[in-house]
This record gives sequence, structure tokens and C-alpha cells, in this order.
Amino acid sequence: MQELSEVFYTFLITSTIGLILAVGRLCYKSKRRSVSFCCLKIERDVAGEEKIDEQTPSSPRANVV
Repeated sequence: MQELSEVFYTFLITSTIGLILAVGRLCYKSKRRSVSFCCLKIERDVAGEEKIDEQTPSSPRANVV
């Protein structure tokens, strides 16, 4: 029974981290200027982020033809 609980907790931790990263990626792609959640308020410079995204390629193979 000990091995089952170790596998379960490993799965739970990796799934939680994956979920946090996926939500973070969706929040970054969302071009909302301000977001407030509970007592946390975030304001972003969306125009500046768009310029940075245009300058950097999305993947290493983006320039390969």
C-alpha cells in the first residue's frame, strides 16, 4: 500500500504543477490590461508585450524553411 500512495502523490503534484503552468500560459496569451482576483490586482503593459512577442520567434524552428 505504501507504493500506491507514493505514486498517487507524485501524480497529484505533477498534475498540479502542469495545471498551474497551463493557466499561466493562458493568462499570458490573454491580452487583458488589468485583472483583479480577491485582493490581488495585476495591471499589464499589453502593447509592450506584443512588441516583445513580435521580436522573439515562438519556436526554434520558426525560421527554418
